Amino acid sequence: MTAIDFTAMYAMHDALRRELGHLDRLTSDPDVDARQVLATGAGWQLFKKALHVHHTAEDDALWPPLHDSVAGRPGDLTLLEAMAAEHAAIDPFLEAIDDYVADASAPADPVRLRELVEALVAGLTGHLKHEEDAALPLIERSLSVEQWAAFGQGHAQRIGPDAPQLLPWLLDGADERTTQAMLAPLPGPARDAYDAVWLPAYVALDRWGLVAS
Repeated sequence: MTAIDFTAMYAMHDALRRELGHLDRLTSDPDVDARQVLATGAGWQLFKKALHVHHTAEDDALWPPLHDSVAGRPGDLTLLEAMAAEHAAIDPFLEAIDDYVADASAPADPVRLRELVEALVAGLTGHLKHEEDAALPLIERSLSVEQWAAFGQGHAQRIGPDAPQLLPWLLDGADERTTQAMLAPLPGPARDAYDAVWLPAYVALDRWGLVAS
């Protein structure tokens, strides 16, 4: 039996953790105007876009077939309910941070921003670990390679025209094996564009202001 390849899933999780680290350091530095960096740098927008793609792909193209596969197994269904609840719990923190950033007329409140970021980091970090520890083994036991591939295709379609930014973002800091595995499905012209245009443009981005990337 062919094993499911979770390379893309772990690459996304590692990228999200990396960006949470940048966000955590940004809002911990008293010498940086974090609201300004979040409003003008590319880091916050790329993070939100990637997270939205990832979670909506799971909600629409992964959890439903997995739900069908484990129907009649209460423990597994409870796990899937927890995955959905954890996704939903993260969105209010993103919205609250966006509201803070958008309200430039209000006095800066770094303590409030720090509280929101800490809650986001804790919630998303906990969810990623829960998914890796419990949901991925369930997927491996319950879905076929073809079903997993269908989820991967749905995920890629949601990235769509944002691939020139999100693919270099995804592979920032990835090891060689992961990088080659993620780039291998690209057609030749897109692979050339990645090397010649997409990656250099991503490297030139000031994603997190004064935070080292």
